[in-house]
Amino acid sequence: MHEINFSHLSLDRIKEIIDNHEKLVLSKEATDAIIRCREYLDGKMEDIDRPIYGITTGFGSLCNITIPADELSQLQHNLVMSHACGTGEKVRPEIVKIMLLLKAQSLSYGHSGAQLVTVQRLVDMFNEDVLPVVYSQGSLGASGDLSPLAHMCLPLIGMGEVLYKGKERPAAEVWAELGWEPIRLQSKEGLALLNGTQFMSAHAVWCLIKAYRLSKWADVIGALSLDAFDGRIEPFYPLTHKLRRHEGQMATAERFISLLEGSPLIVRPKEHVQDPYSFRCIPQVHGAVKDNIRYVRSVIENEINSVTDNPNVFPDEDMIISAGNFHGEPIAIPMDTLAIALSELANISERRIYQLISGVRGLPKFLVANPGVNSGFMIPQYTAASIVSQNKMYCWPASADSIPSSQGQEDHVSMGSNSATKLVKVADNCETVLAIELMNAAQALEFRRPERTSPLLEAIVADYRRVVPFVADDTWLSPLIHRSVEFMQRYKLD
Repeated sequence: MHEINFSHLSLDRIKEIIDNHEKLVLSKEATDAIIRCREYLDGKMEDIDRPIYGITTGFGSLCNITIPADELSQLQHNLVMSHACGTGEKVRPEIVKIMLLLKAQSLSYGHSGAQLVTVQRLVDMFNEDVLPVVYSQGSLGASGDLSPLAHMCLPLIGMGEVLYKGKERPAAEVWAELGWEPIRLQSKEGLALLNGTQFMSAHAVWCLIKAYRLSKWADVIGALSLDAFDGRIEPFYPLTHKLRRHEGQMATAERFISLLEGSPLIVRPKEHVQDPYSFRCIPQVHGAVKDNIRYVRSVIENEINSVTDNPNVFPDEDMIISAGNFHGEPIAIPMDTLAIALSELANISERRIYQLISGVRGLPKFLVANPGVNSGFMIPQYTAASIVSQNKMYCWPASADSIPSSQGQEDHVSMGSNSATKLVKVADNCETVLAIELMNAAQALEFRRPERTSPLLEAIVADYRRVVPFVADDTWLSPLIHRSVEFMQRYKLD
């Protein structure tokens, strides 16, 4: 059970909640804050003497139109309904679930004006795995993630579709089945739900969790490739890295020394003086990725512990402030840089794949004993190269763009939603390239027998061989690549 309160919500804690299928509960602290803010807002409505954006007015460029009191609930209902204009691919259910958690967390601070019943329903949806159907296209990452959050919140008012027990169904049907009534939104609530960065943030959280795993795998696979390539250990000695002192670089070098401890292959005499950069510069490249992941995590953890809707309500100060906490720029740029970092993990991995199949240092061409009749691992390198090239396209920074909207009222936007969705694609691509390298490295190691790598890596290879066999003669390789990906997803690295 995870209690939503004012304590710091970390990336590790979210991973635990999702992995362990924990339920959510609102703390007394959060419940009291939500109720106090709503009561303050209701009281303010009775003696308000001026228009307040989104509470007594229209939205965007319609901010100068005052709405009669008896139409304020309909205003919020219409807002959610009209903003659900998403297109494109459906967002992965696991990311939607994180969206629900992050939206409930943001509303729990008591500065958004949401009803307790509204926040509780988001919690109920998370707990019951009632996951709204959300689309990947439609947000500018500026006035919050308006369109995708509208799709996430449509079920609150009895509309839209949800994924429930493996089937997509109208939310109204599932609500009737669960005995839930549609919520009648009150003043400001539609904005509280739609203004916010939870679409972007949920993608970032999901990708960061994956990035940490891929970074660990990149070191393991890179070490296996190094040994199978008959590479040198000297570039990983700490003396060199202390001269530069980048934290990720030093950590990577130390990790490789640990991974290769006890390997007869790594300490045997070498005929070559240097290795190619894709081996020799692993600490510098993998290390830079580690440093970037750590930086992006610090930004995203700050974001998911923030209030990002508008206007912000301050009961203690008797103030309602219309500002711009919904703007996605603070996380759009870091998400673009994380895409570049993961792309580089794939980029250097593909170069190691190429080296392993090149027929040098005693390895057969294309890692097959009888090349010519057999093409061996020729084409998986093509696949990796194609994926790496695609990543370069995805690494164009979405945050470098802005298109004015809402008749110029929203004249600068972050495009962070595009940063988020393409980051997922880069992360998936990186995983596939690393899986191909793992397949190649394990194959190359077999041509070094009876020599062995370190006990730690031998144990991983032994487990891997239960899923992906050694390829003696040409076979259908696509299923093996998919099995390699699945192995990386399931295997628990220390």
